Amino acid sequence: MSERLITYKDALREAQASCLASDPEVYLIGLGVPGPTGIFGTTSGLAEEFGEDRVLDMPASEGGMTGVVLGTAVSGMRPVMVHMRVDFAVLSMETLVNQAAKWHYMYGGKMRAPLTVRMIIGRGWGQGPQHSQSLQAWFAHVPGLKVVMPATARDAKGMLIAAVEDDAPVIVIEHRWLYAIQGDVPEEHFTEPLDGAKVLREGKDVTLAGYSYMALECMRAAEMLEKVGINAEVIDLRTLTPVDGDTIAASIGKTGRFIAADTAHSDFGATAEVVSVAVERAFDSLRKAPVRVGLPYIPTPTTPALADLYYPRAVDIARAAVELCDSDAVIDDPPPETPWRDVPDPTFTGPY
Repeated sequence: MSERLITYKDALREAQASCLASDPEVYLIGLGVPGPTGIFGTTSGLAEEFGEDRVLDMPASEGGMTGVVLGTAVSGMRPVMVHMRVDFAVLSMETLVNQAAKWHYMYGGKMRAPLTVRMIIGRGWGQGPQHSQSLQAWFAHVPGLKVVMPATARDAKGMLIAAVEDDAPVIVIEHRWLYAIQGDVPEEHFTEPLDGAKVLREGKDVTLAGYSYMALECMRAAEMLEKVGINAEVIDLRTLTPVDGDTIAASIGKTGRFIAADTAHSDFGATAEVVSVAVERAFDSLRKAPVRVGLPYIPTPTTPALADLYYPRAVDIARAAVELCDSDAVIDDPPPETPWRDVPDPTFTGPY
């Protein structure tokens, strides 16, 4: 396949365009989907290309519209529903949890609900407690829902296409700070698996495993650690259901130390499950107890000063790794690009 360097957001747009072109039963719907900003650029121009009957706006009635979308899915269509904030999807939880996730099971495999729901997470710019949550663990807790969090441009395209083509309901969670990241992405229609992690960097001293944007923070942490003589392996976990225990166990077998990082709260979150899998699958290989890096168990603050203290970054992962490796190395704070740090790292460009 022919590859070229494009952004994460353009990879998402290509994925949707490819699905619309290849299958007449695919359609897009969401608040602002055909609008001038095109969901941060991820749906720009699709209404003009494929028509307003296949790229639709919707009223701010998430619960009701999810019921409509589910009805079309069980009738043979393949809808892609987009929420500009994962927080808005809370209003559709009954339909997703009690209906979409369970129909295949309740009807003995004769009913399917090929529904894809894009949900956007992120942080920064004073989004606050109602517009910047990371609720992926909620959806991963429900049998029948597949939950993925692509961190690279290639996975953004390949995993979204795979989600649309899958017969199960799939939750695709995207971090806003990834949209400008570049990567090598095939021009053609292709899929990436929805059930496995990916090793981004080989190492021998400690394993850093991250979801979504935190996978890139793990890559930066590995670069910091290399400067003080610690060689880190980095895993992009990619999928919440299921957690790829084979890749985790194989890495811990090499390094003996494990850190799991997520965009959400550590308490009762995805990293709790990941660490449980690590302990169950690789207990004998662990030299020290695994570490979780995530948000503190309080609502998301709005003010820049508090946000600066709230979100962990690469330096926090690196310092946890230094302690885990019983090293006396000192990881210095990187020079601030702005008076406060709750903006994307400008050095994260790709490809990854």
